Amino acid sequence: MHEEQTESLTHDHVFGQDDRRAGERRMLIVIVITAVTMLAEIVAGMAFGSMALLADGLHMASHASALAISAYAYFYTRRHAADSRFNFGTGKVNSLAAFASAVMLVCFTLLMAWESVARLVSPVTISFNQAIFVVVIGLVVNLACLVVLGGHGHSHEEDDVGHGTHDHGEPGHSAYHEDLHDEEHGRHTDLNLFSAYIHVLADAMTSILAIVALLAGKYWGQNWLDPFMGLVGAALVVHWALGLLRSSSHVLLDMRIPEAKQAEIRTALEENGDNVVEDLHVWSIGPGIFAAEAVIRSATFRESSFFAARIPQELGVVHTTIEVRKKDEEL
Repeated sequence: MHEEQTESLTHDHVFGQDDRRAGERRMLIVIVITAVTMLAEIVAGMAFGSMALLADGLHMASHASALAISAYAYFYTRRHAADSRFNFGTGKVNSLAAFASAVMLVCFTLLMAWESVARLVSPVTISFNQAIFVVVIGLVVNLACLVVLGGHGHSHEEDDVGHGTHDHGEPGHSAYHEDLHDEEHGRHTDLNLFSAYIHVLADAMTSILAIVALLAGKYWGQNWLDPFMGLVGAALVVHWALGLLRSSSHVLLDMRIPEAKQAEIRTALEENGDNVVEDLHVWSIGPGIFAAEAVIRSATFRESSFFAARIPQELGVVHTTIEVRKKDEEL
């Protein structure tokens, strides 16, 4: 009995967060592409006296900064995965980086909207050929980065979740293949990778809008479309950023996963008919992994590990705290 108690006190809470994710490698590739393009545009802008090239180079620098935050989050998560100061491991660092990245994206977008309004009120002369050339370069770079990051902005690799032996489920399950927006199922994939994807996608979308506006201005004299498209792009980017803020804040604030997913866990715990789940809390502790707490009334007393083993592995519950009471036991 003493040995079992000792084991329960020494299990780890790493849950595979010390493993290098495929998203981290893709992120580093995108940072290199962005940084090289940024330096090339800044050097060319200074050498040829092109403000358009210089401005786009500085714009690339802002995205490189946001991507650097995401890359550092991966490094920090791995390095501190076994740090006992983190109650449930470092999985939420992923969401924290995504939240910070989304805030930066909103700030950049508000600046873009402000500049667009200013240009609607006080139009400026546009060097169409030079501007189109710069925007096309930026679009090509962004499209290349989107391909590297992945078509849906989330990882498809299997993560073997490592953990201790005390009510932590079984190793080897894959809880990382769900869509980021599948919130009705309570899933959250790599929000950090998704935040990088949104940054690049937003830049690509604004580049497309800018090309349309610049061509209309060059050939049909519709110069007002340039700042107007800036506002359209800003509205679209803010919409994406708010969605990312909502998803990441749900994880950071330990909000419960949707009732439909909790119902699956409740059903599994009550399967044999003589158990009643009196209280149940399930929340995300990292990309695709969850913790659960439950109070169960049972006609026949059983160890908590018995009930933990009933939760299907594919639900991604890697840490459980279960209190079992006999049905006739007083509160």
